[in-house]
This record gives sequence, C-alpha cells and structure tokens, in this order.
Amino acid sequence: MSNNQKNTISSDHAADTTSATSFTNMPESISLDKWADSGFDWQGKVMPADLERLATLLSTEREQQSLQLSINLYRHNNILHLSFKLQGEVWLTCQRCLQPVAIDLTDDYDIALLNDDSQIRLIDEEQDHLLLDEVIPTQALEPMLPLQKLVEDEMLLKIPMAPKHDDCEMAVTQVGEIPEEEEKENPFAALAALKGKL
Repeated sequence: MSNNQKNTISSDHAADTTSATSFTNMPESISLDKWADSGFDWQGKVMPADLERLATLLSTEREQQSLQLSINLYRHNNILHLSFKLQGEVWLTCQRCLQPVAIDLTDDYDIALLNDDSQIRLIDEEQDHLLLDEVIPTQALEPMLPLQKLVEDEMLLKIPMAPKHDDCEMAVTQVGEIPEEEEKENPFAALAALKGKL
C-alpha cells in the first residue's frame, strides 16, 4: 500500500463524480491526476439494481439487498492498484427450475492498472491486470478511471454463465397427455418369415 496519507470518501460525500448516477454516492469515475499518487478510499452500500448491466440479470421475484463495498486505489512497487472488498449476494434466476437462486459475490478483488505491457514483469503471474489505455479514452483531457464500470465488470465475472441451485430438477411444462408409443414391427421378422417360404 502507498505510504502517502490516504484520502477517504464515505458514502455520505463522494468527490470527482463525472455525472450524477443512482449508484448510491459511489463516484462513477475518479481523476488519476488527483488520486493516483495520494491514494483513494471509498466505502458504502450499493444496490444491485442501480448497476445497469447487472440489473438485467436480477430476479424480480426476490427483493435484492444492498452490497457492502470498500474500495482502495493505491501504489505498490510503483504499480497502481485498484482493490475492493465486496460483501453480499444477488438473486438471479435458476436456469434449471426458473426459481430465484442466491449468488454470493463476497470476495476480495485486486487489479493492477498498468501504463504499458512492460510493467507486466513487475507483477505476479496470477495478478489480475488491465492496461490503462484499455479503460481510459486516449482523447480524454484528464485521465478518469471508470470506477463504477470496473467494479461492475468484476461482479459480472463472478456470476456463473448459467446460475442454478446445487440440487434442483429441470423445469418441464407438460401440455396434454403424453401419447403412448406404438410398438414397431421388427424389420427382421418379415425376413425370417420369408426365409421359411424359400
């Protein structure tokens, strides 16, 4: 972590937002010119339905609870890191029984934010990383880190492709009665009958 004094922003007061959002008071973006060297902390609660892409996956049959989130932007070995701790779960639709299923998103996330490919050798092989050029438009007058998008990206990656309960049956809708299968005549029976006549 950075040895510099940390700047902490709680959910009561968020700075450097690029636009007002329903994403509680979490900043949508933060200025790297301002926070990259001094460090940045934010903590608060976020409603899953306020995240546009995540909201499309949520079950409407269960009430969603807020997610507890704490974010830290810091430097380590001259590499910028975005780390955050997420606690909570979201309700999605089970792809087997079509009933709500709780998916736990609780985890510690840490992403190295690299200036270029040459910095990859400075981090562990298992370390998640992104090139800043991939997340910040090159034509931007001020480098703004898209905090909301990056956090939501990690949540979406944590969600299984086909959420389902550990033990449930496939939902099957039956319309009408299942017709009985007719017994099919064995094609070799006709050959056997001919054999006796030849």
